[in-house]
Amino acid sequence: MVHHHHSPVFVILSLVVAVLGSWTALDLFDRVSGNFGRARSIWLVVAALAMGLSIWSMHFVAMLGFDPGSAVSYDPVLTVASLALAIGATGIAFRVAASEQADKRRVGAAGILMGAGICAMHYVGMAALRTAASLGYDPTLVILSLLVAIGASVTALFVARSERRGWSRVAAAGLLGLAIVGMHYTAMAALRLVPIQGTLTAHSGAMPYPLAFGVAGTTVLILFLALMASLHDKRVNIIAALDAGGVGYWELDLRNWRLHISPRGKAVVGLSEDETLTYAEVLERIAPVNRDEVDARLRDAILTGADYDVEFQLAGDGRWLNARGRAIARGGGGRMRMVGVVIDVTDRREAMNRILASERRQRLLVDELNHRVKNTLATVQSISLHTARAAASTEAFHRSFEGRLMALSATHNVLAQHGWEGAGLLEILGHELAGLPPERVTLSGGDVALGVRQALALGMVMHELAANALRHGALRQPDGRVSVSWALEESQSSHALVLEWREIGVLTDFAAGQAGFGSRLIRRGIEGELEGEVAMVHGPDGLVWRMMVPITQDRGLFRLEA
Repeated sequence: MVHHHHSPVFVILSLVVAVLGSWTALDLFDRVSGNFGRARSIWLVVAALAMGLSIWSMHFVAMLGFDPGSAVSYDPVLTVASLALAIGATGIAFRVAASEQADKRRVGAAGILMGAGICAMHYVGMAALRTAASLGYDPTLVILSLLVAIGASVTALFVARSERRGWSRVAAAGLLGLAIVGMHYTAMAALRLVPIQGTLTAHSGAMPYPLAFGVAGTTVLILFLALMASLHDKRVNIIAALDAGGVGYWELDLRNWRLHISPRGKAVVGLSEDETLTYAEVLERIAPVNRDEVDARLRDAILTGADYDVEFQLAGDGRWLNARGRAIARGGGGRMRMVGVVIDVTDRREAMNRILASERRQRLLVDELNHRVKNTLATVQSISLHTARAAASTEAFHRSFEGRLMALSATHNVLAQHGWEGAGLLEILGHELAGLPPERVTLSGGDVALGVRQALALGMVMHELAANALRHGALRQPDGRVSVSWALEESQSSHALVLEWREIGVLTDFAAGQAGFGSRLIRRGIEGELEGEVAMVHGPDGLVWRMMVPITQDRGLFRLEA
């Protein structure tokens, strides 16, 4: 029996090929699982080729370091057949394991098939060996090599399905590579060489270092290209997903501060696809009020490694953008580049401003409502008390009190229709003078926007004047009439509503006796509530109430509709 040995250089080289092949296979398997249809089939073929080629190359490189003590050659047909076995078994196993319906049993069965194929690849490759000795095997070690191949394959498939990342992926690739190499050298330990009489030479065959390194280098290059294709596919998918979500991608080279922006990112910033920007030019596009903050927070993120997250406004069109990123450190600890995304958040910003404005408006309305409720209750209490004092009977009290409450309610209804923001003077007059005969009432003046406080006070005043005109004043007389006129006097600093209530045909004794609760209510509403001025004059034509109500230049939220 001939003793054989393996060169340590080839052992190490075969291990490198096996580990790199395992890493590549695990990475490419992610592309199989993450794609559909034709793309899934393509990545399945690529993964099977990468895994099968790496296992076959590991075997071939290791065999180049095998020294049986005589010259060695290989049968080309069997050598190619061994490669086909490795690729075919790997492809079938990956296809089964990548299926969404694959359970543990199916994955285990696929691993057994893959291990058997790898083991068959080894022994077919050994059958291709041509040397001055016959090959025999120890059955026990052959079975052990098969078990090692199956164990490595089953482990590889379960690791590939577990979506490992980082150091766990490195450890998995290392263990898988060691298992594949262990399978090979276990099978080689089973080899028994018997010299063929008259053909075995006494000297060792030359170690084919150039061929070994050439095969290993070619395999590594192919695996590297497969990894680059996988990374490119991941990048394309990620950028496509970002584009679909309206998110732009950017990279900043911290060595020269050059900026790369994806097409969607350029659209967000307002660039055409063929335009480029440096970091300094980006800063010029940011509104001056945000520029220093954006730059300071970016440099802080680079220095500390913290996440970068800032919102800023563009100087040109006023749109708001949100930029997020993170600095990528190199091996020595320094940061070489920064990657991130940019999003147009103008709609979100405007929506938030509308929400804040709505909240402020709601708080104002609630405060106003609380104030109005308190004032309304105080007004009702005062009306009840003074109406009771002036009433000659319960029926008279009921009639006067109900009329005043209805007037207050009518004004409330008008304000409620406008969300308690205000009301128009014509609308208030229309409700409060609705009970007067229209042919005997004349209105003269344009509409005026009133605030809540002004609408409530003038509503009560108009009701009192109308009630008095019906019960005691001009409208009690057959030929009496009422004329209401008003005008808005405006200046740069103030606005004032000047309103005149004129009753034509009123009795002199009634005009002279105007000092009851109704008169006090009118004066309190104009002078007390609205801080205005009021005067009653009785002339030859009848009774005249002249009122001046200040109206601030900012009339609040309420605006008259055109």
